[in-house]
Amino acid sequence: MARLATTSDVFNAVAEPQRRRILNLLTRGEKPVNFIATTLRYKQPQVSKHLRVLRKVGLVNVREAGQQRLYRLNGRGLKPIHDWTKGFENFWNESFDRLDEYLKKLQQPEKGK
Repeated sequence: MARLATTSDVFNAVAEPQRRRILNLLTRGEKPVNFIATTLRYKQPQVSKHLRVLRKVGLVNVREAGQQRLYRLNGRGLKPIHDWTKGFENFWNESFDRLDEYLKKLQQPEKGK
């Protein structure tokens, strides 16, 4: 069975765990490829490939500084994920409210003992 392309959209791009680790590292600011590779213990060509995918879907921006390429997170690229997860906010809030009520009920002393 053929593997689906992971460069088609933001959701597919972030589905890959190594890309999520790269994005997480970039939340701390602009980083060069070698720093990313060393920090995450990935090979430089592997990091470059992942950054190319992330750049294509708009999750990272690149800036050239001499021979170095510096990558930074593009928060606007995460908007589709934010918008999608926003739809679940009411469900989770209601679920946690019900759980909170249930836990409070469990903590109340029983009457009649």
